[in-house]
Amino acid sequence: MRLVSTLFLSAAMLVWPAMAAQTAAPIPDLSGHWGRTNFNLEQPPSGPKFIANTLRKRDGTIDDDTARVGDFDNPILKPEAADILRRRGEFSRTGQSIPDPHNQCWPEAPPFVLTIQVGILLLQKKDSVTLAYVNGPVVRHIRLNGTHPANVTPTWLGDSIGHYEGDTLVVDTVGIKPSPWPVIDRYGTPHSDALHVVERYRLIDGEEAATAIRQHRRNFNTSPAPVPFDIYGAQFDLNTARKGLQVEVTVDDPKTFTTPWKGLVTYRPASGWPEMICAENPRESTGPDRKVPVAEKPDF
Repeated sequence: MRLVSTLFLSAAMLVWPAMAAQTAAPIPDLSGHWGRTNFNLEQPPSGPKFIANTLRKRDGTIDDDTARVGDFDNPILKPEAADILRRRGEFSRTGQSIPDPHNQCWPEAPPFVLTIQVGILLLQKKDSVTLAYVNGPVVRHIRLNGTHPANVTPTWLGDSIGHYEGDTLVVDTVGIKPSPWPVIDRYGTPHSDALHVVERYRLIDGEEAATAIRQHRRNFNTSPAPVPFDIYGAQFDLNTARKGLQVEVTVDDPKTFTTPWKGLVTYRPASGWPEMICAENPRESTGPDRKVPVAEKPDF
């Protein structure tokens, strides 16, 4: 009887992995070149609204060309952060660019990288995901099915780990070291060393993606004409039979914000990866001179 029980247990142990493999959700195929038409995050359908430019053109669209004056009265901002944003808006009104990691050729951490980059190349491997952004280039490496170190050494891009939840890739990033220009958007909204970002990547219906991109674009341009190319020349696939890619971003920084908040980024399939190099130069066309990295003391 004991022998029979042992044989049954052994057989069950052999069958279980096969059954688990058959019932496990397949990993979604998110790899490829994805693009969008405009900068900035998309406002979420509900919940707190993140910082937007208060300047508008005559047609009511956002005027990022004249100046970038973020809404420093937004209730998600703590008083010190609101004052920083107010002063950066005043600086932008002088005609100079608000310094940020992008225009200073520094590493771009989330969520800032999602607000400034329009093209992304997503590469999936068994144990990792690589996110390459067209302008820079900027590259992020995400370890899959791992954990953050007990004591994270802060870095410019932070420590990113990922895992799959059904059809969604979840990326969790902590340990983002504030750069000399610690901003999360093009308006100069600050962040602290407590910044925690969660990104959720999933495929969505092609028509849904086209609609989301079109609605976001109308915040900046009222033209109804479809846009076949992004600002750097990459070409969109306008066939809505193909899936789009959407990222839900959750931002939590208790030193800067009164509450966590969300934003969205929607992409369509794209092709034609242009060569974009951010030239290292201590002089800027507008704004203050760039800060050249200096190792005044060891990081650890």
